[in-house]
Formats: sequence, C-alpha cells, structure tokens
Amino acid sequence: MMLRLSTAVAASVVSLGQTAHAATDYPLTLTSCGHEITLEQTPESVVSIGQAPTEMLYLLGLADNVAGTALWISPVLEEFSEIDADVKRLSDNAPSYESVIAQQPDLVVSAYEWMIGPAGMVGTTDMFDDAGVPVWTLPTDCVGKQNSQSIDGTRTALFDTETLYESIATLAYIFDVTERGEEVIADLRTREAASVAKAEQLDLPDDLSGVFWYSSADLSIDPYVAGINSVPGWMMSTLGIRNVVTSEEEWPTVGWETIVRSNPTFIVAAKMERRRFPADDIALKRNSSSPTPSPVSLKPWRMIASLKLMPTQWIHQFAQSLRWKPLPTS
Repeated sequence: MMLRLSTAVAASVVSLGQTAHAATDYPLTLTSCGHEITLEQTPESVVSIGQAPTEMLYLLGLADNVAGTALWISPVLEEFSEIDADVKRLSDNAPSYESVIAQQPDLVVSAYEWMIGPAGMVGTTDMFDDAGVPVWTLPTDCVGKQNSQSIDGTRTALFDTETLYESIATLAYIFDVTERGEEVIADLRTREAASVAKAEQLDLPDDLSGVFWYSSADLSIDPYVAGINSVPGWMMSTLGIRNVVTSEEEWPTVGWETIVRSNPTFIVAAKMERRRFPADDIALKRNSSSPTPSPVSLKPWRMIASLKLMPTQWIHQFAQSLRWKPLPTS
C-alpha cells in the first residue's frame, strides 16, 4: 500500500529553511474566513477558543500571553500540563461572550466559525468588532471549507495539514516569534513524514474501508461520522483506505442502516473527555445496541478533528490499530 504526503507539504519541506526571520510589521491586516482584522501592535493578551489554537500558542512559547481558554475535548498535551494549570479556563465547552470580553483581550483566536462567526455560539464577529476585540479564526476552518450551511460546515476539498502549518506560521507572525514558528513547523513536518513512513511499513491490505464515529446526540439516533474530506477522511485517504461516508459535510449524521449496507472493514470510535452527548463516553459506544456490520473492529480511538494539534503520529497509530483483533460481536 502506497501512502501519500500532500503536494503542499512535500514542496514546503524544501523551502522552509530558506525563510528569513523577518520582524513583523504593524499595523498588521489579516483575513480569515472572509473577516478582516487589523492589529496595531503585538497582542499582549489573547483568549483562545478551541484546544488546537491553545496548544499552538503553548508550542510557540506564548503561554504568558494567554488570558483564558475554552472549548476542550481532551486533556492538554502532557508536555503543557503544568503550563495550562496556570491559565484561566473560561469553560470546558463554549464560553459566554461576556466571559471572553471580561478578559480584555487584544485578540481572540478561535478554532471554529461556529464559535465566533456570522451565527457564532459565543458571539458574532460584528459583536466583537463593536467591542474593539479582533477575532482571527484558524485557516483549518476556512480553507476549502464552507460554514454557512451547517454548524460543522462542509469541506469542498480534502483536508490538508498545510492549513495547520499555515495556522502556526500566522500565529507566530502575529506575535512576532517567526523563528520559533519555523522551528515548530519544521519539527512537526519531520514527525508527520516519519509517521507516514512507519505506517507504510505495516503493509496494510489494499481493500480496507472504514467509518469514524465521533459521537451521537442520543444513542438511539443516527451517529455523527466523519465526512469524506474531513481530517479522519484525510487520514484514510493517506493510508489508501476508503471512507464509506461520501458526504462533504464535516460531521454528517448517517443512519446505522446505511453504514451496515456499506459494510466497512472497521469502525473507529472516538474517545474523549468531553461529555456533551451520551455517546461522548467510549464505554457507551462499546456497549451500544445500535446495529453494526459484522465482522467489525470497534476500536477506541482519539478522534483527531478537534482533539489534538497535529496529525504527526496519528497516521502510524491509526494504522497500527487496524492490525488489532476485532472485539467480540456478541
């Protein structure tokens, strides 16, 4: 089985070391998800909404600038546990608009438009503009993605890890730490390539198909699963695995009957600390009476769309999981 690095990732590995460590020029104007902001100077205080931007800021050595965080799915990366313990947690889920504004941030960084956007759960971009607080959304939720039709949005193009690197590079430029940003990106690129190489050595079968089960609002109704162009979809594509879900929605609901008919080789079940829905609990997923194909490997897996910063080792770990013996079906 041949594995694939994206063209953008492969090409940028060559050019990374040629970048000069240019100081950031202010005022700095940026656009994300069609929303334009201008920063007059380096932000001294930032609120991050989403685990990914928070861990990016920590990676860049900017923990002292973080006035508050929110929207957590799993524990912070172990290397940042002590740092994170000293940072204010506004909410494990969506924070209130008032709690964000109360921190008097110079900038808010959001992982998703459904948090802050035209119909944001926390607030709209207009509300934050009126308060004089600029909001920047990660490119991972903007590039090749349309968020106007549903909360989770629709990906019109396959997820590319280059948007993660772009997110880190832009944050580094915003905070005038471009050299550190380049170091972080170089390390993550190396780890991603190594992870793909390790997965390739496992020599997986060529006819694998699967579905990623994120959660369910109720165990008796259709589950939220990963769309064809989502981050898990990218993982499967990279491994040469067919995603039985063909919807371009990020996390569509698909009936179990449809999943059964597609007869996937395996089901990956998300493991998370969040408890927004009953099926967030991996134990309940395992014990679910919902119909599943047989034989099926129902494996606990830390779903990657919003839980962790970078898929630098996900590919290898995911590939290894496919070599496990299936759980008993009765």
